[in-house]
Amino acid sequence: MAELNNMEIWDKVFKTDPSAVKPITGKQYKGSSPKPYWLIEQATKIFGAAGFGWGHDIVGQGFQQCGQDDMLHWAIVEFWYMKDGKRCSVQQMGGTKAMYKTNAGKLMVDEDAPKKSVTDALVKAMSSVGFAGDIFSGRWDDSKYVNEAGQYHQAEKFADIDRKFESAKTRIAEAKNKQQLAVIFNEFANTQYMEQIKSLCGAKKEELNNG
Repeated sequence: MAELNNMEIWDKVFKTDPSAVKPITGKQYKGSSPKPYWLIEQATKIFGAAGFGWGHDIVGQGFQQCGQDDMLHWAIVEFWYMKDGKRCSVQQMGGTKAMYKTNAGKLMVDEDAPKKSVTDALVKAMSSVGFAGDIFSGRWDDSKYVNEAGQYHQAEKFADIDRKFESAKTRIAEAKNKQQLAVIFNEFANTQYMEQIKSLCGAKKEELNNG
């Protein structure tokens, strides 16, 4: 029987890229929050395309009157993902002020409140699996840790471009036309492999012209 690794997903998604972190605004407290679209990208890397390997469903949502001039929008979201052929899921609740009165006495209505509540709930649900766990566990308050996280993700980006370069060499060799070569070259613009890709594409162009 294979050994069960309960921390497999957690360990892969725990560490957040500093470039994908934003300060919390519009709240009475300060802190940091992961950018939702970065989490979507990470989920796609781990589980596959949204709607196939992972996704989210809105279980319920509504408005709650909290006072004469205060209204809250709430949403319960289920984050699901496929693992070993099984559908796994976790639910969380999010909320956003949909109507409120400012200190100056002006009544404000947030038409994006439903979208914000769903995003809030989704981010919280994903954190239950480990996504951006370093932020939600308080590690992000340590500047030394943030630097280490930045170095880690920078190394990951370099490793990723290395893998793409090896794949690109095969794609160039198998290219059927100049348009395909142009796409590959653009992928490596402003990278350390740009000159090598330029040279390989140039040689392949000559081959196609002579063919």
